[in-house]
Amino acid sequence: MSHLSELERLPPIHRDPFDRLLVAQARAEKMPILSSDPALRKYDVTIL
Repeated sequence: MSHLSELERLPPIHRDPFDRLLVAQARAEKMPILSSDPALRKYDVTIL
């Protein structure tokens, strides 16, 4: 799945567009994110 497709499917949990792009990329590539932002934990992505 492309990064743009993942971005379009994301629920509007986080308002920061850069963070949304990071989540979409992580989901598309099946990779974790390194972050301390608690809002990102609401997405279906692994947070380290």
